[in-house]
Amino acid sequence: MSRPGRDDAPDRLYTLTGGRIRSAPGTPFDLVTLVVAEVGPVPGMQSEHATILRLAKRPTAVVEIAAELRLPVSITKVLLSDLLAAGRVSARHPRRATLIDLDILEQVLVGLRNL
Repeated sequence: MSRPGRDDAPDRLYTLTGGRIRSAPGTPFDLVTLVVAEVGPVPGMQSEHATILRLAKRPTAVVEIAAELRLPVSITKVLLSDLLAAGRVSARHPRRATLIDLDILEQVLVGLRNL
């Protein structure tokens, strides 16, 4: 059963990725990886690749790109690994929050209770 608004036909997905079901080994993509286009789309480029480059003018998460493309995340990762290998995009994980000093949190809690 197909979900409304999605074209998940297996033959279409197979064609998009050239039969690959996983991104290249060692690619850094997970759901929250931020992707940034290094170049713009060029004529003759696969339409999904061109769309990714337009979406990633600013840092954009893999999951957001998949949602905009209306493609499964696994297929989007394959397309992104193609662009990464060609040097058309860069990828990085969002910065992790630095550990917060528990003493400061305790002082804030005490201050809030005193209000």
